[in-house]
This record gives sequence, C-alpha cells and structure tokens, in this order.
Amino acid sequence: MKSLNFFIALLSLLSLATITKSQDPSYLYRSCSNETTYTRNSTYQANLNLLLSSLVSNATRNNLDGFYNSSIGLDPDDVYGLFLCRGDVNKNACQNCVALAAKEAIQRCPVEKVVVLWYDLCLLRYSNRAFFATMDQDPGVTLYNTQNIAYEPERFNRLVATSMNDTATQATSATSGAKKFAAKEVYFNEFLNLYSLVQCTPDLSSSDCNRCLRIAISSLPSCCSQRAGARVLYPSCNIRYETYEFYNTTAVAAESPPPPPPVIRAPPPSPVSGSKGKVVFCLSVQIN
Repeated sequence: MKSLNFFIALLSLLSLATITKSQDPSYLYRSCSNETTYTRNSTYQANLNLLLSSLVSNATRNNLDGFYNSSIGLDPDDVYGLFLCRGDVNKNACQNCVALAAKEAIQRCPVEKVVVLWYDLCLLRYSNRAFFATMDQDPGVTLYNTQNIAYEPERFNRLVATSMNDTATQATSATSGAKKFAAKEVYFNEFLNLYSLVQCTPDLSSSDCNRCLRIAISSLPSCCSQRAGARVLYPSCNIRYETYEFYNTTAVAAESPPPPPPVIRAPPPSPVSGSKGKVVFCLSVQIN
C-alpha cells in the first residue's frame, strides 16, 4: 500500500509539470546539497531570511526584467542569492513565483546552504559562496514528455535542433546586462507547430550564456529523441520545447520581430503516440 501511495503521489507531481497555463508557477524540482548546512537560529539563517525577503520585495521592480541578485553578511555568514523569472511573464506572476519559491525553499531545504529551486515561471538560488556571473551547469535536471512523435520523427528531431540553436543565437545576441531570453514558433506540419524557449541569467556574458545553452541543447538527442516535449534545467540557463503553446506569445511578440502569418490547422487525428500527460524526470547529475 505504501508503494502504491508513493506511485500515486509521483504521478500527481508529474502531472503538475504538464500544466499549460502560461502564468502558473508550478514547482518542478529542487537541489539541496547536504555537504554544507547551517544551524537553526544562527547568524547565517538570519542573513538568509533577510536575503529571501529582499529577493521577494525586488521581484516587482519594473527595471529589473525579471532578474535580481544580492548578497548579505560577512564571512563566514555571508549568503548570496538570485531569482530569474521566465522572460515572458508579467511582474505580478514573477513576484508570486519568487514569493512561493522563497517560502518553499525553507520548507524543502530547511538547513542546507546551497539550494536551487526550479519552477515553471522562475528559478530561485542561494549559496554561501559567490556565484554571480559564473556559468554553472551543475546540478542539472532533464524532464521530458513520454509522448512520442509518430509522423516523421527524424525530421522532427532535426527541426528541434535547428529551432533550439536559432533561439539560443537570438538570446545570446542580447546586449550586456539585458534579458537573455528568446522564444520561437516554427511550423512542423498541418497538425503541429514547434515552440522553443531558452534563457540565461542576465549576469552571464554572451559567451558563457551561449556555452551554457549549447551544452543543454547538445544533451537533447541522448535523452529526448522523438519526444513531443523536453526541457533541461541548469542553475545558469534553461531550455524547453513543446508541441503546444506553453509561453505567453503576446509578451514574446512584443519583444521580437513580427512573426510569420499564423498557421491554420485542422484538428489532428492523433499526431503523437504514447501515454498522455506524463513527464519523466531524468537527473543528468547526482543530486543529494
């Protein structure tokens, strides 16, 4: 019975990750390294609480473009943290996600000093070491949809690679300090379009952002060939593609060149095969 309950709970978590609402924060995964911990009611915990409060309060500032980093305290009790909101979400959705992440960070990682939490709309990260403007791909998490593309899967794979690389090029062309984010919609067939999204933390240089995104994209063939959707989550960047509209296309269009005319599609008979609505978590590194 215990194993059945665990299986049901796991399915509930997986279904949560498939919610398509573009403004739903949806918790995805966490990394809580137990190599470094702090004592409750310590100076470090007080500094961490101040940092989390600062991150939440700055999440609605108009001039931040969904990103903010800060540090509080002196060695050995200094703590560094940041949040990154997905580039298409509004400031209210950003703050809601950051506030939720800050609250749940203490619940999910109660005494750990090195923490990363990923949500559909934001990332929250803090540590006892300085990590700003540094490209990190560890820890990494890969999620993929268990649905497979049934029609011309190899051509679909090629389109994913081309689209993801084009989107990465667009994101890394941003000026220094600007939002390093891009999303793209491309035609696959009369039933399906492909939606791609990539993002780096803006404190990365263009070359480090490019390196982070290319590493993430290069991992897709080994984990996610012919999959109808997948994402790779790193502390410094993330990528995602789907065969449904999962981001706010209006917000993306406002920051992008005019897209081609929309494709008119008839209802598909069954464009993909496999089980419906499940997402598989595949850890690309060991996470404690």
